[in-house]
Amino acid sequence: MVERHQKQIRLHGFNNLTKTLSFNIYDICYARSPAHREEYLAYIDEEYNADRLTNILTNVADIIGANILNVARQDYDPQGASVTILVSEEPVLSEEKISTSTSARPGPYPEDVVAHLDKSHLTVHTYPESHPDNGISTFRADIDVSTCGRISPLKALNYLIHSLESDIVIMDYRVRGFTRDVKGKKHFIDHKINSIQNFLSPETKRNYSMMDVNVYQENIFHTKMMLKDFDLDNYLFGLGKNDYFEKDLKQIEAQLRKEMKEIYYGRNTGSL
Repeated sequence: MVERHQKQIRLHGFNNLTKTLSFNIYDICYARSPAHREEYLAYIDEEYNADRLTNILTNVADIIGANILNVARQDYDPQGASVTILVSEEPVLSEEKISTSTSARPGPYPEDVVAHLDKSHLTVHTYPESHPDNGISTFRADIDVSTCGRISPLKALNYLIHSLESDIVIMDYRVRGFTRDVKGKKHFIDHKINSIQNFLSPETKRNYSMMDVNVYQENIFHTKMMLKDFDLDNYLFGLGKNDYFEKDLKQIEAQLRKEMKEIYYGRNTGSL
């Protein structure tokens, strides 16, 4: 993956292109008892509360080069959170940072949210849920990063994937509208892309299986990612591997992999 600098288009007025990156990110675990499932939901609600999600979106705004103007956030009962951040695309930055913040390239890693940019927005909503019978619990975060003009949401791609400990990631990227150059010619996209995978780090590509469905003539790009390998001990909530018989561990791992595959392929696969 090599970033290629393109000659900038000389525009007549403002860049009117809207670039939207949408995620469904899933984190999956096994919680054996009803009490463990309640504890898992409480853990998720605390781990992804409005304060932490605000921090994540604040970092996203910084990564893509947007200037934050205002923040509003809310935690919900019994669970969930939302945050709104109003930002301006024209940031208070040095010329050097402005020049580096407008390109679509892989961004940094990290160590219910909504964020609005000036004529653009960021949104995140969280959805924890549990299977009533087999102990599988799934946390989903829906994220939209939509920008208008030069700044690119693709720069926040790697940061968001790794901020939310993703087992499954389903992404859509679309460029809408057009902008006009000084000669009057319309431009329906202002950067080169043939896959969202172009903007993923090598480490991310090594860790995930991936599949693309793209509609190039419409500037629509769709990528699915599923974690290849995992340590079962990291997926057991309330108990550890030493608390189960070996045959139970094999059954649990099979259930977790089944859940991941069904989400990845978007269809039920039947009983184990």
